[in-house]
Amino acid sequence: MWILSTILLLIFSASAWIGSRKSFYIDGLTPPLVLNSLLGLLAFFTLLIIANSFGYFPQSVAAPFMMGIYTIIGGFFFGYAFRLYKERAGSGTILYQNRTFWVDHAPNLLAAAIIIFGLYRTSILIDLPVTGIRITSGLSLIGFGLFTWTLKPVPEFRTDGVLILDRRINWPDVVSWHWQSEEVLAIEFMAGEKSREKRIKQFTTAVPVSDRKEIEMILKSKMDEFAEERREKMFSSEED
Repeated sequence: MWILSTILLLIFSASAWIGSRKSFYIDGLTPPLVLNSLLGLLAFFTLLIIANSFGYFPQSVAAPFMMGIYTIIGGFFFGYAFRLYKERAGSGTILYQNRTFWVDHAPNLLAAAIIIFGLYRTSILIDLPVTGIRITSGLSLIGFGLFTWTLKPVPEFRTDGVLILDRRINWPDVVSWHWQSEEVLAIEFMAGEKSREKRIKQFTTAVPVSDRKEIEMILKSKMDEFAEERREKMFSSEED
C-alpha cells in the first residue's frame, strides 16, 4: 500500500508542477481541439470498459489506474489554482471591474459547491469506508473547485496588469484599446513568455456606459505610464 501511496504522491507532485507552469491558457482552446479531445477520451474509456468485460482489465488493475487518473487531474488543478492565486496576489489592487452579482458571487458559489461535494466524495466527513478511489476522486473535485474559485471570467484592471480568465496581462504588454461599440471595449495585447514568441491577441469585455469615463482614464494613464517599456518590448520582439 505504501508503494502505491508513494507513486500517487509523485504523480500528484508532477501534475501539480505542470499545472503551475505558464504553458497552457484557456483562450488557446478551440472548438475542434475540445471536440477531438472529448472524442478521444470517450473512445479510450470505451476500450477500457470493453477490456474489463472480457477480463483483460480486472478490478485489481482498474482501481489503481483510476486512482492515478484522478490524482493527475487533482494535481493539475491544484497547481493551476496556485498559479492563478500567485498572479492575482502579485497584480496589485483593483482599479476597475464591471461588478455584478453574477461576477462577484455566482462563480464563487459554484466553486464552493464543487469543493464541498469533493469533501463529501472523500468520505472523510461521513460514515462511509474511506477508499483510495474516494480520496483521489474527491481531491480532483476539490482541485477543480479551487481552480474555478481563482478563475476570472470578467477582466480585473489592477495596478500592475489585467487579469482575464487564467491570464495576467502586464501593462507594458497592452498594445492598444478601442471601443467596438458603445458598451464593448476591445484590448489588444502581446501574448507569449519569450520575445520571439510574442503574438498580438485581443479580448473584449462589456463596460456600462456609466463607467466609460472611469475605464478610459485608467487605460490612458497606464498606457502613458508604461509607454517606454512597451516600446522596448515591441522593438525587441521585432528584432528577434
